[in-house]
Formats: sequence, structure tokens, C-alpha cells
Amino acid sequence: MLGNDRILALNVGASKLVLAEFAVRTGRAPVLLNYGIGELGVAPDNETDASPYIVVALRDLLRATGIKPAPLLLALSGQAVFPRFVKLPPVGRDRLAEMIRYEAEQNVPFPIGEVVWDYQVIGSAAEGEQHAMIVAVKTENITETTDCVTAAGLDPEIVDVAPLALYNCARYNYPDLPGCAMVLDVGARSTNLVFLEQGRVFSRTIPVAGNAITQEIAKSFQIGFPEAETLKRQHAFVALGGVFSSGDDETADRISKIVRNVVTRLHAEISRSINFYRSQQGGSAPARVLLTGGSSRVPHMDTFFREKLQVEVETLNPFVNAVVGGALDANRVAADVAVLGEVVGLALRRSLACPVEINLTPPVLLDKRTFRRRVPFLALAAAGVLLMLGVWTLFAKRTLKLYENQQTYVQERLERLSKDEKKLQTAQKERADAQGRADDLRRLIGRRTAWIRILNAAQDSLLDGMWLAGFEPLRDASGRLAKVRLTGYGFNDRLQKDVEAAGGKMTAVEILRDRLTKNHVFGGEVKINNDRDSTQSVREFDIEAAVASPEG
Repeated sequence: MLGNDRILALNVGASKLVLAEFAVRTGRAPVLLNYGIGELGVAPDNETDASPYIVVALRDLLRATGIKPAPLLLALSGQAVFPRFVKLPPVGRDRLAEMIRYEAEQNVPFPIGEVVWDYQVIGSAAEGEQHAMIVAVKTENITETTDCVTAAGLDPEIVDVAPLALYNCARYNYPDLPGCAMVLDVGARSTNLVFLEQGRVFSRTIPVAGNAITQEIAKSFQIGFPEAETLKRQHAFVALGGVFSSGDDETADRISKIVRNVVTRLHAEISRSINFYRSQQGGSAPARVLLTGGSSRVPHMDTFFREKLQVEVETLNPFVNAVVGGALDANRVAADVAVLGEVVGLALRRSLACPVEINLTPPVLLDKRTFRRRVPFLALAAAGVLLMLGVWTLFAKRTLKLYENQQTYVQERLERLSKDEKKLQTAQKERADAQGRADDLRRLIGRRTAWIRILNAAQDSLLDGMWLAGFEPLRDASGRLAKVRLTGYGFNDRLQKDVEAAGGKMTAVEILRDRLTKNHVFGGEVKINNDRDSTQSVREFDIEAAVASPEG
């Protein structure tokens, strides 16, 4: 890279998004320029598709922070992927890929054609011990996430996994850790364990985290999840055991005991994971814990795990070696440091060779990227075609000029000699035929512009918050265009203002129908085939509109 490149890093969590802007340069530490944290506002018991929430939250983040689109690196939640760690025999590189694919087919709990997967080889055959970390995600799940990102105007180049981004972040900022260390990432829906030990990579996701605390508070106080989340943020801390009391605040005492019960369950799962790592992966017991994640900020969380695990516990600082730009408020970054580890780990993928480099970009995005790389060649080919057409046009003009001169000569001879009248009539007929072909071309061009007028008229009639998903011409029995079918969607919350402006007597789709009816491009006959809510937040419509002047 020459100079600094600007990239974006996005971590999509269960309850929030973290979007960061970095300046990166090959071989240099990434520099954090700007960042924002957005709440999704989706309760864990809500079965509604989270995609609209992600799109809206991401657009709000871009608008609030002023971050402009740039190459994007995306991190998925550890709970969304299936990591598998397999031991490989000491085989050559030529057979390694084939053997890993076989292991993936055996270990991934879905048909291999239904997942996006990648792998990282750990160790080498020369050292006598070789492992592979296989990471897979269902294609439909990753496509849903990347579709949300592209809908917000961004283009993911790399799709990583949050625990592995944390691994790269910790290895970069703590390069001299002795023995085994464990990153303990306590999020909203799950807790990620990432073990750092020379020559080994291992992670595990535990479905006990901040939401479990909120759910227990909601159950104990008989309140909803949002109210319980507010109570947790106001009063939660980890009770230290014994006869400890916070004083006269009975609510805080009660919540602290709930928190301790949940983190005690979490500790039991962590202990089982450590034992599994030591027995099945040949690892060592962690000598240090690096604490991170949004829920790790609950007071006394570090003290609890220090007592239970009997090791040193500290907050993971992603900016030991990474750099915070001078324009950012240092106090704000320090307050948010627990949720910035993943985005720093993502930024490292563009500036350094990282220990773990997994890429789960779905095939559809890879195909689009390949097409974009071919665009310059296609443009060059198009320029060649245009040049050829230009030469042919010049030749045709000169030929036509010669023909006209010859025709004049013939006409003069006919006037002088009054002969070859039949030959002159033939030439005139040929000219008329050429004129007819020119008229056909003019009509064809007129039809092409007619499509543009129809599509622009439909787009101009849409309400704020609507977008078209389909545009289908409908022809009559003679093959002539009679109608167009418009299908699309709209956000209910953004459509509500137009519904209210109409007195609340019509739906947004009925308002759209009236707009189409009044548009001079359409013939006045507009029929609604479908007007329903596809989700709680999105409305779906299907409309047929007659065209006033259909093409032939």
C-alpha cells in the first residue's frame, strides 16, 4: 500500500453493532479514526427477523458518526459459526486440502454444499504434529448478514469470526505472554473463550452471558426484558459472597445475587471448557485471563473470576500496540475499550499478516467481486466495439457520398439522354427501403426511452420509505405491452406519516395506487394484487398498472 488506506471494521453482535474507521498501512499498526456503537433493540425472546433492525442501526451509525463507505471487514458472532478442531496425520501439502475437506464433510453438522467454510492449518508436518481449525457457517445465515450490510450501502471484502478477530487482536497487543492465556469475551447472548498458547488455536462459545442475567432479573421481578435490562445497567454488580451487602439498596442486593448465580453457572462452563482444552487439545491451564465484551463491564466481574480461577485477570486493551487517532476523546475510547477488540482484530487483517486468517465471504459476493474485476476488460472490449462501429460509420458515410455522386451523374445522364429510366426507379426504391430501415431504428430507440419513462414514473410515485423489488412487463394477446407489474416493500414506520396525512382512511399501498393513477405515463387502470405486512416492520405490495402509450 502506498500511503494510508481507509477501511471500515464492523462487528455484528446479538444486541449491538460496533462500526469503526481505521487508517491502515502495510506493516504498520492500524490507527482508529472514528467509531460508533449502535443498539439493535431486539429482545432475545423476539422471533422477528433481525435483518431490518441491522440495516436501520447500521444506517443510523453511518449517519451519526459521519463515516463514509470504504472497504469493509465484517465479523460474525461466535454463536453463528461451527468451529471444529481436528488432528491431521503428517501428510504433504498436495494431500492436505483434500484431507481437510473430508474432515469438514465429517465434522460440520450440515451438508457441505449448504455452508460457507474455511480452515487454518496449525503446526506443520515437519514438527510431527499438525492440526486444522475448520470454521463453517450456514450459507443462508451469512447471506442474511451480508445482505443487510450491502443494503446499508457497504461492501464486505472479508467475513471473519469475532472470537478469531479477538485472537489476532490479543496476539498483536500481547506478543510476549508466557504460557497459556485465555480471552474471556462476555457478550450479550454468548461468551467466547479464546485460548492463546504457542502453536495452538482454540475457541469455544458458551450460551451464557449478559442476556441470561437480564432474563433472570425479569423472571425474579416479574417484569419485561427491556425493564430488566434497565435495572441491570443501573444496579448490577457481582455479589462478592458471604454476608456482603450494598447497604440499604435492597434492589441492588437482590440483583447482585442474581448476577452471581448466573456468572457462577458461567464459571462452571468455563471450567469444563478449560478441562476439555487440556485433555483433548493438549493445552495448558490458563495463567492469565484477558477480560472483554460488553457484559464484562459489570462491576466486580474481574474480582469474581480472579477468585474462582485463581489467576491474574485484567481487561483486554486492544490499543497496547494499535493506535488511537488524536481526534478521538481518550476517555470515551477508554470507556468503550471492552467492545473494540474485535474491530481492531479486523483492521489487522489489512495491515499485517495475522496468525489466523479465516474468510467466510459467501459465494454470491465473491462472484460480484470477480465481475467488478472484469469490468475494466469489459469496458475495453466495449470501447473496441465502439471504435469498430465508428470506423464502419465513417466508411458508410463515404460510401453513401460516393453513391450520391454516382446517382447525380446517372440523373444528369438520364436528363440528357432520357434513357435508363428503369435503373433510376430501382435506385429510388432502394433509397426508400433504406429510409424505412432508418424509421424502424428510430422507433426502436423510442421504445427504449419509453421503458425509462415508465420506470422513472413508477419510481417517482413511490412513497418515502418504499422501494421496488420487481418490475415485470405484461403483454396482451397481440404481444403488445399493456401493463407493468410493480412489486416492492416499504418500512411501516416511515410510511405512517403519509397514511396519517391522508386521514388514515387508506393504506400506504392505496396511496401509491392513486399516485400511479394520476401519472400521465399510466393509463388510469391500476389494480392492487397484494398489500400486506411481510414482517412487523416491512410492508409488501404487488400492483398492476396499465401503460398509457404501450410500445409495439
